[in-house]
Amino acid sequence: MTKPNLFILRKTVLITVFFIGISFTYAQQIIRGRIIDSENGTPIPNTIIKNTQNNTTVISNNSGEFEVQKTGIYQFTLTGYQEKNEYLKSGYTIIQLELNPSNLNEVIVNTNHIPQKLQRANTTIDIITSKDIERVNTVNVVDVLNRVPSVFMQTGALNTNKISIRGIGSRNLYGTSKIRAYFQDIPLTSGNGETTIEDFELGSISRFEIIKGAGSSIYGAGLGGTIHLIPKSAYLNQTTVQSDLSFGSFGLMKGVLNVNHGTEKHSFRAIHSNTHSDGYRDNNNYDRQTFTINTNHFLSNNDDITFLASYVDLKGFIPSSINESTFKNNPKSAAFTWAQSKGYEDSQRGIHGLSWNHQYNSNTKQVTSIFTSFKEAYEPRPFDILTENTSAIGIRSRVLGTIKKLNWTLGGELFKDSYKSRNYENLYQDYPAGTGSVKGDKFSDFKEKRTYYNLFFEANYTASEKTTLSIGLNFNKTSYDVLDRFVTDENPDQSGTYNFKGMLSPKFGISHVFNDNINAYSNISHGFSPPSTAETLLPDGLISPHIKPETGWNFELGTRSSFINNRLQLNLALYRLDVKNLLVARRTGDDQFIGVNAGRTLHNGLEMVLKYQWISSEIISLNHYVSYTLNDFKFKEFVDDGNNFSNNKLTGVPSNILNTGIDFDTKLGLYTTINYQFVGRIPMTDSNSLFTDSYSLTHIKLGYKHPINKNLKLNAYFGLDNVFDKHYVSQILINATGFGGAAPRYYYPGNPVNFYTGINVSYLF
Repeated sequence: MTKPNLFILRKTVLITVFFIGISFTYAQQIIRGRIIDSENGTPIPNTIIKNTQNNTTVISNNSGEFEVQKTGIYQFTLTGYQEKNEYLKSGYTIIQLELNPSNLNEVIVNTNHIPQKLQRANTTIDIITSKDIERVNTVNVVDVLNRVPSVFMQTGALNTNKISIRGIGSRNLYGTSKIRAYFQDIPLTSGNGETTIEDFELGSISRFEIIKGAGSSIYGAGLGGTIHLIPKSAYLNQTTVQSDLSFGSFGLMKGVLNVNHGTEKHSFRAIHSNTHSDGYRDNNNYDRQTFTINTNHFLSNNDDITFLASYVDLKGFIPSSINESTFKNNPKSAAFTWAQSKGYEDSQRGIHGLSWNHQYNSNTKQVTSIFTSFKEAYEPRPFDILTENTSAIGIRSRVLGTIKKLNWTLGGELFKDSYKSRNYENLYQDYPAGTGSVKGDKFSDFKEKRTYYNLFFEANYTASEKTTLSIGLNFNKTSYDVLDRFVTDENPDQSGTYNFKGMLSPKFGISHVFNDNINAYSNISHGFSPPSTAETLLPDGLISPHIKPETGWNFELGTRSSFINNRLQLNLALYRLDVKNLLVARRTGDDQFIGVNAGRTLHNGLEMVLKYQWISSEIISLNHYVSYTLNDFKFKEFVDDGNNFSNNKLTGVPSNILNTGIDFDTKLGLYTTINYQFVGRIPMTDSNSLFTDSYSLTHIKLGYKHPINKNLKLNAYFGLDNVFDKHYVSQILINATGFGGAAPRYYYPGNPVNFYTGINVSYLF
């Protein structure tokens, strides 16, 4: 090689090495990360990230990802979330933002599968924040849910509850049905359509997201709506221990221990609670222990997994409903036969779930969850002793994508559970008084296999900067397989299989932002609720081939608006829900019912939430809220066993509900919350011959928060429920029938005035 050529080669190599070095140095300076909601893990786009030294800014993309050029302290700001400062260094950083309860319309919600600002949603969605939960006595979820318009929870005891949404579920005799619930991505609704959320420790819940009406049909069989319980997530880069001890009226004692440990990429939270109450009424003792684990693991820039587990061990005695005379004169007493048999439920239940999030690219993401659950229960009742064993397994997976102006999701859910039940004679009457229930001979033994699958699709199209169009579709297939394992000459074989026809539920929606303060939305959606296995059985035990699911079309119009510099917020919704093939539980004996399709109901309603910030300063804040529900629910066509109840009011739901209150906070740490609730008259019979009295309740909670030092925080509180000691019905048994000459037992009395007090201590390591 000649000298000139050698010189050129050396020069080329030096230049190449120089530019590689510059590129490598530049690449080393780039810092990448992702911003997520601290509670549900949803990526948060459009967050402003500002360098506090030179004020340069960048904005996170649709996946919540960002990159900056220098290490340093950065400020993360987005309306709807609390501002956060974070030191960024080399590597990939996960930033968790906490929502701002005073501006929920800007929060990113994930309840309709496609993450979007609540303001842009075309269905009515309500958020219950952790601050809302802290306002009330955290022993029972009833006071939390009943502040949400059109959500009405009745409670006969801590372990006896019933939830209705927009009137759906009000005719259920015991427990909650026709409403779906999820604990993160894990279904809490059984294959039989029954939902139980009251057993979970409120201290383990960070927030509730509630979709109302048939607009939630993308989740499958749940005509009334869907309740999402978002567990408290594990926080990164911190270690905390929190303890809450409280006691109160009726022997209430409760303890909660909450431990969180997080590194840069892994976090762990464990919560244990122990609750005891003697109860206001006879035969009303209640003991519950819960244990919840939530872990997050960010394995790479594109992959993270979450493990969630919850275990509940509960034993609660059952005072049951009482007749009118007893309700007025001796409401503390339990129903006679329930007191004599010392009826109770003893159950253990657990759920486990593993979720995997994978980001294929900036426009495509996959979320897959696998889950399993179990429940074992032993329930002595005056008429028998019931044992139950349930196990379930399932998978839920969806792909989310963005194509220019179109955001879409496509996925499915498969759920299978096995339910075994046995009934035994209760021989308590053959033994001396005070003995309680005594297990006798078995007289029934069933095994049920219940399966459903959902296939769903939803897409949001940004027609303009202000208008979003939405279309959704869900296909559900449900089947029951019943095996009778106790067949004798007196007990004919009741085995059988029931396959419901596939149900297709469409949804169409639109939302329009008129300006920064006013938004309007509307949707038309279809929903359904299949009958339970018990409702499919005829009086002779054979499966009815003619029973059909309840179906309904929902028509809705609403607005989310704010005024006076966002100090005044108004959410308003008008809806009509037309339900056909109404399922009616027809009583054939004590605790024996059959299901029949007996008519049609029309649900017209208005929902309103009004919030006003009277004072907001560093020293003091004063906020006022009002929520109002107006129900005009009627039987459009209803003929049951020869009786025509058409045009009567729908049984089991009040005509109107009002909640109003104030929240007062000071820089000194003193705080007060006062709530007033009014509940209108409730029809107790389909004939509308009997109504409850309307009632009003007042609750108050006082507290003092004080940071002892930068690591140790104290919160002491005292609360009074039913301040004015009102006598009221907290739950009813609709269409009750007396047997053997006894008066019908419609009434569950509510608690009189009662107090609770406690102390919460938190330490940050």
